[in-house]
Amino acid sequence: MIRDFLPISKADMEKRGWEQCDFIYITGDAYVDHHSFGPAIISRVLESHGFKVGIIPQPDWKDVNSIKILGTPRLGFLVSGGNMDTMVNHYTVAKKRRQQDAYSPGGVMGKRPDRATIVYCNLIRKAYKSSPIIIGGIEASLRRLGHYDYWSDSVKRSILLDSQADIISYGMGEHSIVEIAEALDSGLDVKDITFIDGTVYKTKDLSSVYDAVTLPSFDDILKSKKEFAQSFFIQYSNTDPYSGRRLVEKYKENEYVVQNPPSKPLTQTEMDRVYSLPFMRDYHPSYIEQGGIPAIEELKFSLTSNRGCFGGCSFCALTFHQGRIIQTRSHESILAEANHLIWDKDFKGYINDVGGPTANFRHTACAKQNTKGACVNKQCLYPKPCNNLKIDHSDYLGLLKKLRELPNVKKVFIRSGIRFDYLINDSDDTFMKELCEHHISGQLKVAPEHISDRVLDMMGKPKNSVYEEFIRKYKRTNEKIGKNQFVVPYLMSSHPGSTIKEAVALAEYLRDLGYMPEQVQDFYPTPSTISTCMYYTGLDPRTLQAVYTPKSPHEKAMQRALIQYRNPKNYELVVEALNLANRTDLIGFDKNCLIRPKHSVNHYKGKSDGRTNSGSRNSSKNSQNTKQMKNSRQDNAKSNNSKKSDAGVKTGVKAGMKSNVGLKSNTKVNNRNTSDRNKGGKSISVTRTVKNRSSKRK
Repeated sequence: MIRDFLPISKADMEKRGWEQCDFIYITGDAYVDHHSFGPAIISRVLESHGFKVGIIPQPDWKDVNSIKILGTPRLGFLVSGGNMDTMVNHYTVAKKRRQQDAYSPGGVMGKRPDRATIVYCNLIRKAYKSSPIIIGGIEASLRRLGHYDYWSDSVKRSILLDSQADIISYGMGEHSIVEIAEALDSGLDVKDITFIDGTVYKTKDLSSVYDAVTLPSFDDILKSKKEFAQSFFIQYSNTDPYSGRRLVEKYKENEYVVQNPPSKPLTQTEMDRVYSLPFMRDYHPSYIEQGGIPAIEELKFSLTSNRGCFGGCSFCALTFHQGRIIQTRSHESILAEANHLIWDKDFKGYINDVGGPTANFRHTACAKQNTKGACVNKQCLYPKPCNNLKIDHSDYLGLLKKLRELPNVKKVFIRSGIRFDYLINDSDDTFMKELCEHHISGQLKVAPEHISDRVLDMMGKPKNSVYEEFIRKYKRTNEKIGKNQFVVPYLMSSHPGSTIKEAVALAEYLRDLGYMPEQVQDFYPTPSTISTCMYYTGLDPRTLQAVYTPKSPHEKAMQRALIQYRNPKNYELVVEALNLANRTDLIGFDKNCLIRPKHSVNHYKGKSDGRTNSGSRNSSKNSQNTKQMKNSRQDNAKSNNSKKSDAGVKTGVKAGMKSNVGLKSNTKVNNRNTSDRNKGGKSISVTRTVKNRSSKRK
């Protein structure tokens, strides 16, 4: 096997003696041959099984010839939008165009289209009418059935139909992509590949479909938000590889989309094998003159320890993509990779991270998950830790100690999310001590997300008292080891369930701490999360009870401004929010006040952190916006009341009512996609955690 980047041109194919590729992988990212990038994993896995794979990174979607540069593949095309959902990659939660793309040369925006998976597939269909197309990655995986699309504010069909692809390989993809490849190689028609776990296909009739659960039809979820919520929860309840059922969604009399059960998780041996493949661990040299690929900078000296997450945050899409069952690499596998990177010419002595979606999850939540999967209607940590939950950091501690002892290593950081409610319940304090002593430098980032138990309940997060207990223990630990280290909390505004009342309570909490966050993330409704379902339907899909959801840009701006009330640019928004909440007692000179009266605004001193909101508005516009928001609420209440029979619940939600991605991504870019923890994603379906705050929120 040649140790080099996979071919991106005919000249590269000739160097390998290839006349034709078996598969051509088209991706929305630049070509980075590193195991944190889905296309790299899938292409190397296929290569290890004897298939010839060429890569076309970021083709010109306006020129059909751009996808012809490697010729016609023998078996088919693989298509992925990239490590991040392209819409999250391109737009902020306010739907404003981002200025940079960390997965493109030099960070330049505009190298890929919106909804890249659909665009690339339709481009392929223009040039190759009959070639099989298999799609995957975070973008396809989270849109495999009918879903709510935040950017168009509409319900969209399965991406399989809009893309004209033949199969979706959803989830992490290593198992399913090899089975698909071998089926095609055996001569099987792509339309007959309907039997592989971890795939979605379309069919004209259900004569060959057995033991399936029939979802509400696409027409039904278009017409009824209650039907949408019910359909979503059926999908959510069938994401486990051991208990998940086959699902069918009807579109027309002769058009159905069928989702097969998820693929089984990788064994440790299989995961070790994947990470031992001959990755070049860098971006393609053709990008050097363009400034390289920014996303690799943090990941190049990071180590993936695990995948999956049993945390179950409502705003995170990991349940739909990586699943709740933890899969880990062995110490030997991780140390072998570490022994390679510590001799890299660019290594400065710092291992940036050892983790995954959640750093301190190194084994399944309980023994039952190894054979029967995760519980369908019960979470491991929420609302409190399950009695069967195994809380043990000893394996992780052993791994970290071995890494610290390697030559050339000055510090081993943990920058993946730490699940503090798991840590705090460990009867052994060793991990807390080791964490503070060896694996952070001055501050620890954790994600309590909010302080209101009502909002935390909607988020699937522990009560605020658990976070406060963690802070006390963290402080005591640092005092014992003689260090003065801090906690940086990640906070989210405008999540379903958060009214102005809860936003004011959060501001008061921050006032009492004497802290103003540098970064605040508005809830980002990315596909296939419980929170997004709440946002669209106004219903908690688990109970079908009504949930208040802030939707107007102005109300969201006010909630965000309250968290950063000391920023002078937020003054007018804070005043308006406090008036709306009938909390003008917080405007004044008392020590408990958030801001001073307007007549003394020139003396108002607040520390700006550089992350501002939409800015000040004049009072007349504020008044107008307040009236519009009140009218909007009244209209919303009327609309809800008119649909009692549809929602099946009481409407006219009061401010204090309960309520719970993004692309964890999982990407080490400063994008808190509550998805893609959103970050970030793998595939044809492999989505590693490129640590965006979206993706790393624990």
